[in-house]
Amino acid sequence: MAGCAASRHIGAPPAPVPLARVRVAPERVIRTIAGLRPFRASGFVVRAEKLDAKVVIHNYGHGGAGITLSWGTAQLAVLEAAHIETRQAAVVGCGVVGLSTARLLQQRGYAVTIYTKAMPPDTTSNVAGGLWSPVTLYDHERVTPEFRRQFGEAGRFAFRRYQSLVGEAYGVRWLPLYSLSRDSAYQPPPSESAASEIEPLFPDARQLTRTEHGFDVPYVYRRYSMLIEPAIYLNALLRDFLTARGDLVVREFRDARDLASLPEALLFNCTGLGARDLFHDDELIPIRGQLSFLLPQPEIDYMTVGPGDIYMFPRHDGVLLGGSHQRGVWDTQVDPTTTDRVLRENAALFNAMRIPPGRFRV
Repeated sequence: MAGCAASRHIGAPPAPVPLARVRVAPERVIRTIAGLRPFRASGFVVRAEKLDAKVVIHNYGHGGAGITLSWGTAQLAVLEAAHIETRQAAVVGCGVVGLSTARLLQQRGYAVTIYTKAMPPDTTSNVAGGLWSPVTLYDHERVTPEFRRQFGEAGRFAFRRYQSLVGEAYGVRWLPLYSLSRDSAYQPPPSESAASEIEPLFPDARQLTRTEHGFDVPYVYRRYSMLIEPAIYLNALLRDFLTARGDLVVREFRDARDLASLPEALLFNCTGLGARDLFHDDELIPIRGQLSFLLPQPEIDYMTVGPGDIYMFPRHDGVLLGGSHQRGVWDTQVDPTTTDRVLRENAALFNAMRIPPGRFRV
């Protein structure tokens, strides 16, 4: 009988472990930055275009999903070039989309030169949260069947590629993500939406009961995703590109005519917001986001989104707090009012957490 009891005990799930509380206070803020998401209401662009004797393959307009979808749209862009008989390519832009595109080209045997006006850590991609989740990417009413297909292919490819990069070398790790709401339980996207292509990728997802979490909100949905730390990740991609004998030229382009002067016949336009002026894409607009970083807390090993617009990601360079989406705003100066609101709302969330011993980690 003792043996039977032991067997039942071995098969029982481990006791839940409490979540640590994020310590939010103005005196713990180590920096605040603002960046611009390159947004198109109809979603990202991956397509080919003739430019005199050259072919330009566009890969831009990722909104808040540049890091998330970079490998996937790079794959789509490289496939667009499969029928072009050249093994030399130019990539314009050295953010996450440009670097991912350049690496996939190298892995297919191309000699690649990146032309850019800025390199990490001075790219727009460096001012990103890093959660693997395609957000602030399109307006639902503008989605076409073709975009939905591209979106699904890009998301699935990128999700698999990031899993192969998990570890300290690339700054990629799995963490639980808690979606918090005071209004309603999480509802999966409808089957006709583009987001439904991505939803099945997130593992171990479910709505938690009130006894399974310590947040002072009635609705908590938990799933797992990856956190990609831009400072580590972008440096690693640039290192890989240079190690594979890629060339890099610092140069700024005023318009598409400047691109026509490049020696390569195959060009990849990965310029983000720069594509607005280079190729007169007036649909491309900024969505401004502001981030504040607290002193690092190594014990924080989970992420939160909500309630409302706020979110928290625990990175090695600080605990990131965000929560602003200002459409059409080009100003990257820090707004103290936004800082105060993000700190106040995050402080209210984490200060209200219930953390009794031995509870609330499922």
